[in-house]
Amino acid sequence: MRVHLVTGAGGLVGRAVTARLRARGDRVVGIDRNASGDGQERVIDCDLRDTHRLHQFAAGQGLDTIIHCGAHSGPMVARDNPYDLVAVNVVGTANVLEVARIHRVRRFVNCSSVSVYGSTKAGPVPEDTALHPGTVYGATKLAAEHLATAYAREHGLDAVSLRLSWVYGPNRTTSCLLRRMVADALEGRPTRVEWGADFYRQYIHADDAAAALVAAVDAPSVARRVYNVTGGSYQTLAETAECVRRVLPQAEISLAPGRDPGDDVQHRFDISAAEQDLGYVPAVALEDGIRSFAEALKMQSR
Repeated sequence: MRVHLVTGAGGLVGRAVTARLRARGDRVVGIDRNASGDGQERVIDCDLRDTHRLHQFAAGQGLDTIIHCGAHSGPMVARDNPYDLVAVNVVGTANVLEVARIHRVRRFVNCSSVSVYGSTKAGPVPEDTALHPGTVYGATKLAAEHLATAYAREHGLDAVSLRLSWVYGPNRTTSCLLRRMVADALEGRPTRVEWGADFYRQYIHADDAAAALVAAVDAPSVARRVYNVTGGSYQTLAETAECVRRVLPQAEISLAPGRDPGDDVQHRFDISAAEQDLGYVPAVALEDGIRSFAEALKMQSR
């Protein structure tokens, strides 16, 4: 039985990764600074900045892989505390990489973000595009990528980073316009936004993100150190709102033209490398994902 350390196991992506690995019989040591659950599903309390505690949980486990999902999870999180963004996303990643090096794990899979690109020119956008992150968050994810790649080159650690687009799903708790649209519709509130009708955003369901990360765990070898991973769709927020209305006809959504003032302007990302090397193909269509998202929110409100 393979043993994996999953950081951020209580979060949106980490939870989905943990569930997928356990469902096939693997053992997961799941850590998060917001511990939860009990029994087999228990997530252990551990801050990425606590190096001694990280090594304590890794020692004697016979770890095969580390899947590093732990981080401040988007440019909207900790925006007013950039120092903590760096401490968690950069120093925290360095700490976990040290665990991987010292305990000689077979592979280190890093959960990165398309925020490393900043705003892009015409797509499709491949992985070797010049990177100009427009946020501190994006800069921290790029720094984490560079650390992982440097550990691969200097210390022989087999490390790979997956650049995920906007992740959504039933367990999303941080700010997300798609979640707001769905929640407002379920609660009979209108959604009014002063931007976004013509703004493109690429979503990926947490289950697809987890599938890609596990595919990176399982690949006999990886041909590159970074991969783009999205849900496959590239559409405006107005088109996304139409998907919400098809699932929830009561949804009353009004979007004005203009870009999201807190996000980069990005074009379609090329995911052909992940398809070819990892066998990754998005499985959750956006409308289906919105439907399951709505059902989960209904259950949570009961």
